[in-house]
Amino acid sequence: MLSINLLENRIHFIMKKILFIPLSLALIFAACNTAVKDKNTTTNIKRTAKGDRVYGGTLKLGETDGVQTLDPYSITDEVSAFIANQIYEGLVKFDTKTLKIIPAIADKWNIDSSGTVYTFHLKKGIHFQDDTCFAGGKGRELKASDVLYSFEKLCTAGPNNFNFSSTFKDNVVGADKYFDDSKTGKPSYDLEGVKVIDDYTVQIKLLHPNSAFLYQLTNPGAFIIAKEAYEDYGNKIRLGTGAFVYADSQNPNEILLKRNNNYYGTDTLGNQLPFLDSVKVTIFATKRSELAAFQAGQTDRILGLPAESIKQIVESEISDFQKQPPKYVLDRIPEMVTQYYEFNLTRPPFNDKRVRQAFSYAINRDKIIDEVLKGEAYGPGINGICPPTFSGYDITNIKGYKHDAEKAKKLLAEAGYPDGKNFPSVKIELNSGGAKNTNVAIEIQKELQEVLNVNVDFEVVSFEQSLQDSKYAKASIVRSAWVADYPDPETFLSILYGGNVPTSLDKPSYPNTTRYKNPEFDKWFEAGKQAKTMKESYDDFQKAEQIAMDDAPVMVLWYDEGYRLMQWHVRNFYANPMLYRDLSEVYLNASITPTNSKKSN
Repeated sequence: MLSINLLENRIHFIMKKILFIPLSLALIFAACNTAVKDKNTTTNIKRTAKGDRVYGGTLKLGETDGVQTLDPYSITDEVSAFIANQIYEGLVKFDTKTLKIIPAIADKWNIDSSGTVYTFHLKKGIHFQDDTCFAGGKGRELKASDVLYSFEKLCTAGPNNFNFSSTFKDNVVGADKYFDDSKTGKPSYDLEGVKVIDDYTVQIKLLHPNSAFLYQLTNPGAFIIAKEAYEDYGNKIRLGTGAFVYADSQNPNEILLKRNNNYYGTDTLGNQLPFLDSVKVTIFATKRSELAAFQAGQTDRILGLPAESIKQIVESEISDFQKQPPKYVLDRIPEMVTQYYEFNLTRPPFNDKRVRQAFSYAINRDKIIDEVLKGEAYGPGINGICPPTFSGYDITNIKGYKHDAEKAKKLLAEAGYPDGKNFPSVKIELNSGGAKNTNVAIEIQKELQEVLNVNVDFEVVSFEQSLQDSKYAKASIVRSAWVADYPDPETFLSILYGGNVPTSLDKPSYPNTTRYKNPEFDKWFEAGKQAKTMKESYDDFQKAEQIAMDDAPVMVLWYDEGYRLMQWHVRNFYANPMLYRDLSEVYLNASITPTNSKKSN
């Protein structure tokens, strides 16, 4: 068997060969004739594209978690956000290759000299997807009034509005007042900070400069929806202006998206988007079954592979990587993802900082990475909550928790539990995400017993239950992870901001599910949000982060990196550290395969 170092060298060599394969091979375009079913999804026109790009086909993907909701204001999980991102659009979005902000519904925008007034000029000719909620079943044109309507919905209080706090709260003029007034019914006035100038121009006024505001507009809560759709479907809405239309599937373990033929978008060559006829996402019970499906050609891409599986695939099927072109494309990049356990700060024993610190010192993160994860991590979580992926934000300035058994024992004794005596029964709640979560919990359970002499049980529940229990503080410890909403440390620190915590346990707390509150943290976090330069912002954020790490509301475990495998015929599907996926420009080049192509020079 290959050592990990030798494996990585071989993978690097393989990838280097893959990257230098010329892409100007002659293509044979297959005619794509399909039966007409509805205007949104199919066409009977023979379709070819400029630049050797191809229309047609179904992109087949896999996930191990299902969609929780497609209501933009309720989305808090990565899979729901991914699917919603294909159906809806906001004023702006990310470039999947660079993670730079690019136009979406807005064609262009400008910011005034104060840094607080954003004027967006909308593209003309954007239509909502066809649906019976519109007159004659035909999706009408999107106007600036739809932007105002959508943002007022974002600022409307409700039990399932989880995205207001991370977007417009304490940010947009009048948003907080509108939210408070909406608790007793729809306000009789328009949202003050959002002004419709004309049908294609909308202005947003902020309370203070915010360098991350354009990033925040990529949040699902900032998607633009139609009033007719929300009035007809409520939180069951699944209709926007995106490149794909949600389609009902006969298979409960399958999500089906079909081409929106009325989509306005074009690529840089002038090709009408999207290229794909459909996207099929299959929900697998385990990562192992998803990998088997990929190897059988039943899916086109797989994310988050265990390093051990990659090792086996490369060793047993190395010729599949060396063919010209290869059968598989492999990449490995650090991700804007931090894995951690969150403590419930509302009740004993974790309302005591010393207990939380003791747990954090007791864990040997290097051992978890080496022996449980088999090296599948960027590095141990010994600094803060932010991963090491933000240029200019040096996480080594943050002092977190390295393994220190003696310090852990001392802290637990100071908290009143010497050698674990009289420590109450606590349980780690895991979402069902395959063997990795369970194996990590078993190791942590073992280390806590050995170091602190405390017995910690764990329970595996559905992802949906885990989310609910976390929001309502129903579990002692919850296994969690945070995937960046945008490429800025603010998105990670927002999960510890006390201004988002309700006063009652009867109300959900999100994204601050630990219900951590420290006025000093909040002061520096707010200062970082309002800073005029990135350096000032990052300095303030690091002060806030150190305060939070000293209080230990979460037990940071490791910073992620991921292996990803993709079938060679999938094109324009870029990997990025945020796991952000926009499928509008993805296409399948089925005419080039490892068996019918000539070897390139």
